[in-house]
Amino acid sequence: MTRTLSASAQAPRDPALKKIDKMALRAIAQAAVDVELFTIPLYMTSLYSIQGMHAITGQGNDFYQGRLWPGSKTSANPVTANEQAFNLVFSVFIQEMLHLQMAANMATVLGVSPNFTDTALQDDRHGWTCYGPSNSVIPNIIDLKDTIHHEDVPVNVGPLSDVLLRLFIAIEQPEADARANIKYGKEKDYFPEAPFADWKPGDPLPRFGTIGWMYQCYYDYLSLEYTDGSTLWDAMFTATAVQNDLFNSFSSPGHPMREFMGFETTIATTDKSIAFEQMVSMMDAITDQGEGSEIKRRPQLLQAVKPKYQPSNTALRADYPSYDDAGKQIPSADAVARSDNDPMDHYERFKKVADLLPQVVTWPQWLETHKTWTAQELQGSDYDPTNPLKLPTPDELAAALNALNAPDARAESHKLLSQAVIGAIAGVTTVLNDYWTPPSTGPVLFPFPSMAGSGDRMSIAWAVLGQTPDLSIGLDRATPNKLYHSCQALDLDGTGDNTCAAVEIFHTCRGSNNCHAQGGCGFVQPISGGGNCGSAVVTRGGVVGSGGSCAGPGGAGGCGAPTQKLYSVPSDNRCSGFGGCAVPISASQVFPNTGQMQLYDFVQDSSGKDGWMSVAFGDPMLYERGEKVHDVAYRAYQAVMAHRGKTVPADPPDPDNLRLVFPPST
Repeated sequence: MTRTLSASAQAPRDPALKKIDKMALRAIAQAAVDVELFTIPLYMTSLYSIQGMHAITGQGNDFYQGRLWPGSKTSANPVTANEQAFNLVFSVFIQEMLHLQMAANMATVLGVSPNFTDTALQDDRHGWTCYGPSNSVIPNIIDLKDTIHHEDVPVNVGPLSDVLLRLFIAIEQPEADARANIKYGKEKDYFPEAPFADWKPGDPLPRFGTIGWMYQCYYDYLSLEYTDGSTLWDAMFTATAVQNDLFNSFSSPGHPMREFMGFETTIATTDKSIAFEQMVSMMDAITDQGEGSEIKRRPQLLQAVKPKYQPSNTALRADYPSYDDAGKQIPSADAVARSDNDPMDHYERFKKVADLLPQVVTWPQWLETHKTWTAQELQGSDYDPTNPLKLPTPDELAAALNALNAPDARAESHKLLSQAVIGAIAGVTTVLNDYWTPPSTGPVLFPFPSMAGSGDRMSIAWAVLGQTPDLSIGLDRATPNKLYHSCQALDLDGTGDNTCAAVEIFHTCRGSNNCHAQGGCGFVQPISGGGNCGSAVVTRGGVVGSGGSCAGPGGAGGCGAPTQKLYSVPSDNRCSGFGGCAVPISASQVFPNTGQMQLYDFVQDSSGKDGWMSVAFGDPMLYERGEKVHDVAYRAYQAVMAHRGKTVPADPPDPDNLRLVFPPST
């Protein structure tokens, strides 16, 4: 079915209105980014509230065989209600990331730099103000107080529940259902005709009523013509627009096939007419996947999404392989979750989750029943009690989980774990700003590990406390010219502060590692720049700056198969973007390969990005496959202190409870 231009947008307009039409179209482009982004933390919070355990796996990786961490994952054979519900919500969550990517790509073609930290959703400390117990507005779409069936539903995050599913259904509902749901007398406030009457720059956009109607208005504005023969599309089209792709990109071996064979997820800016058709195709894909808007009448659960808007199962199996805890390949769980459910639109999927809900167990329900963790819940049948790598034991992990949930620790733990989640999400949104609007230093990579890492931290926050993470509280700002340390006992600025990393620099991806000494985890990066660990996008070129600042990541390399000789040390990295991913460092994180690391000392220098400059010294430091990352980081710390003529304790401290419960990355 071809998208139809609304009657209100068909009449040629006075060219004098073109300036205001441009501004309205730019506002709609950013509104689309806001709407798609709004759904992601919301859906993710409920997704990871579903109780379940998972193994830490990776190709050829048996480091964590027999060990389990709190947190549900996709299932290749979903049997229980929890497994089925997780697969369903996960499939929606992934498509919302696709929709966000496409909304951003559409925005840049109109000359708009998409803003992923927009004040429509967040404050300037990354607190998500769009959610709250008294909030009733789905941004740009509808005030639920104006509805018949959802007036009592708060726009807030929480565990998967009947109330949350009613919210999700309200977000994804088709136009006919939404119109019928609006209270008498309120209809005039929704479903505006485009172009908007009496709208002025600086005014809020009218509320669209549904996401589908927002894209209809978007299309109507794109199609405006003027009495002088010009069009708004001609005036707005930007041939130099940045286009990014995580879904249909080719990157061997990490992402060898495009996922969607039936439509493009980027826009070809070499041809204006082709670009227009691709813009419209993206809008159709978003609305068809979300609310099945291309089908006028259908019985419930008719698999409403057209085949061309569904991913290829073959591609998903190739792009997202699964492994067992011994490192052997098994059927792809992500492929099953998406292929089984993507024929349904989001509205239908949430209806199906609602049917499963009485049998679903969430973390609050599980903790209410179990009260405390035991070692048996953290180990599988193939657990090796000899513990050859000397990792923290299941008993130690259970004790840490219980200690964080002790009555006298609960309030502090809730704030800390909430901010860990906020920081992980901010590690995505802040990098996405540069991903679509590259800084002068060069392009940046998609923060793929941050997406996975934010889920891990959300899972732990739920599993420790059974309380909804508070995404509204935000983060303290980093102190200028302070050399932060990435983990326990790695205090390179000499202040004597050897607590764990400051929460304001918590992150899950090396792309969101802001400055010197903030590297973590076990994914080594070449000192000249490297690939994005686990990323499905092709590494793009860049250069390494001198002194205390770095340009964008560049060169080759990546996780597990580095091609350079010298790599960055966790916590001793030369600047932002180097030294690995997660901070603080999981007590169970080990290196997947053997290699050599370059040591750096840091001296204060006002010309540096963060007021410091890195200075290489000494011979390379060796590290071994299976060696604990924090142990290597501590050896580097000792070497730096010795270089300064200072002595530090011979052994690192015992890991704190947070580092014990944070899972390792793979």
